[in-house]
Amino acid sequence: MIYIETGSDNVYHNFGLELYFAAEKKLDEPVLLFWRTTPTLMVGKYQNTLEEINQSYAEQHGIQVVRRLSGGGAIYTDPGGWQFTFIDYNEDAQITFTQYIAPVVDALRALGVPAEFNGRNDLVIGGRKFSGNAQYKQGGTTVHHGSLLFDTDIAQMVASTTVDPYKILSKSIKSVRDRVTNISEHLPRKLPAEQFKACMLRHLMRGSTQTYCLTPADDARIRALAEEKFAAWDAVYGRNPRFNIERTGHFAGGKFTFRLDVQRGVICQASVWGDFFSTLSAETIAAAVT
Repeated sequence: MIYIETGSDNVYHNFGLELYFAAEKKLDEPVLLFWRTTPTLMVGKYQNTLEEINQSYAEQHGIQVVRRLSGGGAIYTDPGGWQFTFIDYNEDAQITFTQYIAPVVDALRALGVPAEFNGRNDLVIGGRKFSGNAQYKQGGTTVHHGSLLFDTDIAQMVASTTVDPYKILSKSIKSVRDRVTNISEHLPRKLPAEQFKACMLRHLMRGSTQTYCLTPADDARIRALAEEKFAAWDAVYGRNPRFNIERTGHFAGGKFTFRLDVQRGVICQASVWGDFFSTLSAETIAAAVT
């Protein structure tokens, strides 16, 4: 395992770095990143951004908005939380979470936190979520990333995100505030954020001390990827095609919403949105119904 310090709390830069080492500069060993962000809303690859966030609140409070390259739902991150990324140069074509989540659970339990995996993509303490996880494939590379609520501003998280009415109906969920918790509330002894990071890294690196320092050439390419793939308006908000029929269903991979432009009984155009995980592009899925 090789650790790379991102040196930034800018989410666009950090996602650019993640993509750079996944797709362009592959190292000899798997890579670990452990980073954090300024206040940020991250939406999943297949989500309609404007439906997942409180945009006016985000703008008023200077909250960044970014679209991940992975599926799953929208999350809020800030300097009170941490993000982790595993970049694994393997050939596995399936999306599997356990091998990447298990070391995180083990690390937290070693710190005295009774963490558990809920079976899909969340980590919980006593049924309350403190980590969401997502994954995508880039050629022969697996990128698994997750969030850790350590001392996150839960009030701002609630105010800046929206709750999908479909989830309220299908899962009878409680309010977001009642469903989440910070790791710091469950530690046997208080740990400063940086000390928590150091403890997690020791466990996740499993004895490895290998590191990689970014070169000026690396940094220049990462900045270009950050702007093109993550900070650009189209990357964050995309284009929403017109539609006159909408149908939503919940399957093993998550929630799918199909929006169809139907003319005289013929589907002329289709788009798909949701918090699902898939190795297929949204365009490929939508094309299957047109």
